[in-house]
Amino acid sequence: MAYETIHSTTVYKGKAFDVRRDQVRLPDEQVAHLDIIEHVGAVTILPLDEQGQVWFVRQYRHAARQRLLELPAGTLEKDEPPEACARREIREEIGMSAGQMQKLGEFFLAPGYSTEYMYIFLATDLQPNPLPGDADEFISVEKVPLQQALALARSGELKDAKSLAALFYYLAQA
Repeated sequence: MAYETIHSTTVYKGKAFDVRRDQVRLPDEQVAHLDIIEHVGAVTILPLDEQGQVWFVRQYRHAARQRLLELPAGTLEKDEPPEACARREIREEIGMSAGQMQKLGEFFLAPGYSTEYMYIFLATDLQPNPLPGDADEFISVEKVPLQQALALARSGELKDAKSLAALFYYLAQA
């Protein structure tokens, strides 16, 4: 027997995501109540310039209660293609556009409780072309040599999962 959704109710509607509560019949016939974060999806961009520098952003993340070093990323707008989102977000977050945008991979960010699906892009041939950033984001841009970025990932100093995944995808295809 497969999993069967008996009932589903939205219990919270927020700016970034909604939460729904599902009543699910399990394969052994028991019934479970599962809380699911509904998210439209997102992109992460690995901007790599001609000098071998990876462009990161550093920003405060309240849930982690610290400023984290992360690759530029952002949430898809309704019906927005992932590459279009990546092209917009890189301009908003680091003020650069990409002559080349290559999809490296995609994955569920936290499938145990969220529908969020992440698309990873490699951005090269970077050129200045800023867009205004989001009003609630206070970020700084940091360029890190690729080998140093990989060392930060290996040492555990880079703590952002989507950034770690993007570096993994890049290495797997390099």
